[in-house]
Order: sequence, then C-alpha cells, then structure tokens
Amino acid sequence: MKPEPIVRIQDLVGLINALYPPSLAEDWDNVGLQVGDPTATVERLMVSLDPTEATLDAALKAGAQALVSHHPLIFRPYKTLVPGDETGRILFRAVREGIAVISAHTNLDRAADGLNDWLAARLGVGNPRPLSAGGEGGLLKLVVFVPAGYENRVAEAMYGAGGGRIGRYDKCSFRTAGIGTFRAGPGTDPFLGREGVVETVREVRLEIVLPKEQVGKVVAKMLKAHPYEEVAYDLIPLANSRPATGLGRIGRLAAPVSLATFADQIKQALDTPALRLVGDPGRQVVKVALCGGSGASLLREAARQGADLLVTGDVKYHEARAAESLGVALVDAGHFATERLMVGELASRLKAEAETRGIKITVIEAKGEADPFRMV
Repeated sequence: MKPEPIVRIQDLVGLINALYPPSLAEDWDNVGLQVGDPTATVERLMVSLDPTEATLDAALKAGAQALVSHHPLIFRPYKTLVPGDETGRILFRAVREGIAVISAHTNLDRAADGLNDWLAARLGVGNPRPLSAGGEGGLLKLVVFVPAGYENRVAEAMYGAGGGRIGRYDKCSFRTAGIGTFRAGPGTDPFLGREGVVETVREVRLEIVLPKEQVGKVVAKMLKAHPYEEVAYDLIPLANSRPATGLGRIGRLAAPVSLATFADQIKQALDTPALRLVGDPGRQVVKVALCGGSGASLLREAARQGADLLVTGDVKYHEARAAESLGVALVDAGHFATERLMVGELASRLKAEAETRGIKITVIEAKGEADPFRMV
C-alpha cells in the first residue's frame, strides 16, 4: 500500500499563495509565514480571524500544527522580542509548541473569491466588481511546446501548481496545433525520433497565465510532466491587471430598499447586535459599495462610481461628515462583523483546494472569537 504523502508547512503556504497571491497584498502589510519551520510536517490546521492567545490555545487543543489567521501576528519589525507583551508571548509559545502561524490579510481582501466577494454575497450585493482595481503586473504567460497527445497531462500538472487561473475561472489555456522540428545530438535520448536525424513532429503550443510567485513551482511541475528530454518554453511578462482583484467591491441589490431596511438586513446577515448609520434612513439604496474591516478610505471612490451606500467598519467622525457632504450613506457594521465570515469561507476554500491537489490535511474553524467591543 502506497504511504500517504507528507505535507509540510511550505506546502500549506504554497496552497494559500495559489489562491491568494502575496503580491496582491498592500506594501505595508505582512502576509505569509509569520513564525514556524517551513519543513515541519502538518496534518491539521486551524483558521481564525485573529492570532490571539485564545486562538493559539484552541489550535493546540485541536492538535493543529498551524494557525492560519486573517490579521498578521507580526505587523512591524521588532527591536526586541520578549514574552512581556501579548505578541511576544504568542511568538515564544508558538515556537516552543512547534505551531506555525500564517497570515492571509490584504491579499485575501483583494483577491478574486476573497473576503470582499464573500461579504458581497452575504449582503446580497449582485455582480460585484472591485471598487479600486488592482495595479498592473504580477502575471506571466507560460508557452510550452508539447507533442500532440500529451498536452492534457502537461496542462493538468501546471494547473495543479497554481497556473491557468483567470479571475474566478481555473484550468484556462489556449492551444494551437503546429509542426516542430529538431535533431538530437550525440549522447541524447530523444523521446521521439533518432539521434542525428532531423525529425518533424506534430506538437501543440500550450499557453497559460500564472502569477509570478508561482512560476518556480509551475515550471517544475511542467518539466516533470513533459515527455521531452529538453523542453522548449517561454516565460513572457504581462502588463495586464489581475481581473476581479482589488480593494472593496461595488454592485447592485436585486431591488431598491430603504437605508433603514437594508441596515436591518445587514445586522441579520452579519449577526451583529448594532451598527452605526450615516444618512437618511428613508432614502432608497440600490448601488452598494463595501469593504470589510477599515474601508472608509474608499468613500470618495464609492461616490465617484455612483454608490448610494458604503458598508464598512472603523468609520471616523470626519469620514462620516465627508459622506454627508458627498451624499453617500454609510453603514459602519464594525471591523469584526465585516471580517469574521472569512473563517468559515477560507476554511471551505482550503479544504477544496487541498482535495483538488491530493493534499491530505484537516482544516478546523476557530470557534468563539468575539468582537472586543461591547454595546452598552
């Protein structure tokens, strides 16, 4: 019986990066492996919103070797590292207990099928698109020439390594049939033809798009699956922006509703006891912008695109006054309430991706995380 393949922390990080590329993260952010040995094995992981002492306790009790959180444990460089504050205690304990801590933060916010798309779906905002689109770059086109009949095998290997994803679509490729020629030199072992003879072979030009951070793994898998001894391939930098990625989302409700009615729907959808409202409760809203966490910086862009309402958290007084001036309603549902849905959604995506890749790993959702703020 074939033994189960060993899964390492670096495999888990690669899986997360394929779904939510770190190049999507803001420059000020710190995403990816925060603490832990990349070569350590992992069988169970826990997903949480915050990397707190409580969630670390829960992960350890559940037998997890990794904690995947939305908010990073380490945001800025430390001049000293001592167990005298919460971050220090968590870091010391994580190292001592052998548990890795990994963050998927603004890369998860900006990604297609990421936190803001999940928030839009939860609130009933249809056909969402990025409110502030992602910049150019970060993509490559890989072109490889494959003998006819082997193109599916090579393509599947590249898909499994994170290639061929365009927005919410995967397994994307373009294929063109043609004729390849070659002559095998002395000491070669050609897959087709004979040494010293000019050969003509039916080949397929296979093209896929991939994020630059996945290029090493995709090329390695492609070379392993390719039958040729020497493989001809091109890597072409692209100036394309990544479709469906960017900060926030904007879309439309199925039908206009009053601001007061929609605010009640938001409370129910996000299971939050209260929220703050800016604007006339009786006004009709249909075009809705949103951003999980702290998204008031997108207010003017929401106004420019004709949004009736911006749903976010952490709204400041002067931002509320600006919304009044711009004629855009605001719903401040809180940082916690607009982001905690990522626990279940990310856990679900990681389970599905692990199954697709044949990675045997158990994904657990953190329970009991609570908003630090209380309504009194």
